[in-house]
Amino acid sequence: MGRTLFIDPGRCIGCQACVAGCRECDSHRGKSMIHLDYLEEGISAASMPTVCMHCEDPVAPCAQVCPAEAILVTPDGVVHDADKSRCIGCGNCVSACPMGVPKIDLAAKLQFKCNLCYDRTSAGLAPMCATVCPTGALFYGTMDELLADRPNVAVANTFDFDGTIVTTGVAVIVPRDRGDLPVPGGCGHEQPNVLGEPL
Repeated sequence: MGRTLFIDPGRCIGCQACVAGCRECDSHRGKSMIHLDYLEEGISAASMPTVCMHCEDPVAPCAQVCPAEAILVTPDGVVHDADKSRCIGCGNCVSACPMGVPKIDLAAKLQFKCNLCYDRTSAGLAPMCATVCPTGALFYGTMDELLADRPNVAVANTFDFDGTIVTTGVAVIVPRDRGDLPVPGGCGHEQPNVLGEPL
């Protein structure tokens, strides 16, 4: 695991700074590619930022089902958002993603999702969400850098979706005594996957 995004739900306060920062990023044209799931809305502030997890095994299910071959996976493991000149807005990527990340804008007939701020990360900068997070719930760096900053944490990048194991390029911070068990998958599917007016 090289330089990547680490999500620490224990630090997330649900402030939406990541959502606003993502929306303001030059390449996102006013749309946020990250959303927050409030785990016990109205009861606690527990929340979980949801970004593309950049699936490594299997490699990018969203890209595998794209009939227009619009979703590029670069050698560094970043799963890009759909190429706007190729995307036909069919929604196959939405159905294939185990994390519920891609969205379809029906008005534009285009898919959009987090691409790890590739315009920034390919230039050595952190994704916008990580730069604006006031609590460090979104940490961008290497595993060594994370452990230097937080020596008592453990991370997981395998998820179990009813027996289907998915390994990702983005990781979540888990309790240190949790062991190497995959994280139960499925959080985040409450968000609408289609935005805009129906055609």
